[in-house]
Amino acid sequence: MAKIDIVQIAKVLNISKSTVSRAFRDSADINPKTKERILKLAKELNYQPNYYASNLKEQKSKTIAIVLPELANNYFTQIIQGAEREAKKQGYHILIFVTDDDISKERDFIRSLASGRVDGVIMSVSGESTDHSYLESINYDHLPIVLFDRIYDDINLPKIVTDDYESSFMATEHLIQSGCQRIAYFVINKELSIGKTRLQGYEDALKKYKIPLRKRLIVDCSNSYEENNEIIETAILKQKPDGILASVERLAFSTYYVCQRIGVKISEDIKIIAFSSLEIAGLLNPPLSVVRQPAFQIGERAAATLLKQLTGETLQENEKFVTMHSDLVIKDSSRG
Repeated sequence: MAKIDIVQIAKVLNISKSTVSRAFRDSADINPKTKERILKLAKELNYQPNYYASNLKEQKSKTIAIVLPELANNYFTQIIQGAEREAKKQGYHILIFVTDDDISKERDFIRSLASGRVDGVIMSVSGESTDHSYLESINYDHLPIVLFDRIYDDINLPKIVTDDYESSFMATEHLIQSGCQRIAYFVINKELSIGKTRLQGYEDALKKYKIPLRKRLIVDCSNSYEENNEIIETAILKQKPDGILASVERLAFSTYYVCQRIGVKISEDIKIIAFSSLEIAGLLNPPLSVVRQPAFQIGERAAATLLKQLTGETLQENEKFVTMHSDLVIKDSSRG
């Protein structure tokens, strides 16, 4: 009699090998009736999975890495929570690595992880360099990588992003419809794919309403709160914007701080909207209007995409580049 394995069980039941594997691992991510069918057939065939041999053969660590540019950001914290929940469903643990937006750290982390410390990686990239050639030397069969949020356009890897162009366009349009004519765009790195996309949405909204693009209202900021306070104060006092689109939530915080310090009234003198997943945005004074990104769901989707590859399944074309929808949540900071 031929040796029974999970491939044969999957074939008999007309399901995927990974589904059979999840049933034997007692994963929560499987339909209970499907699991029952699998275990019943295995019992009838007198099949017992050899977990030790399987892990030894595949050299699985049951761990995935999350590589982030920073941790001092509620957005990334929610992404971690989403990824961790999805990983836990399938019996995986996570390790977190922070690059501090340093390409050399990112490069060192990935090269180190490729040695087998983890089974796969989900990563939001640093924006320090345009040279990503180190990724070309990675064997993605042994270390699959999924990019999310901040991505490298020139690297052929699965990507999970949000509808940044549409969201930026709608946020700018909202400020225009609220009476703003001199709208500033605050950005930390407009050379990143995400920065370029949001900038394009901002510019196209101005163009639609025949508002001239003023380059001085595109304000380059930094990762330092102290530096941003100075940059933003100078921009407000010299350029006198009546509306601000902040590309990340920390720039909105700095703008609130600066406005309070120099006596500028938010909503009356200047209107603000920011990209953010911050749940307490509504508790600020005045409550902050936001482009609310689905951070938790991004983490879940990125982890699920990676874990599907780790089970040996091939991604469908529509899973290789996923765009998730953000919501425009209007509060008092931007109302007309």
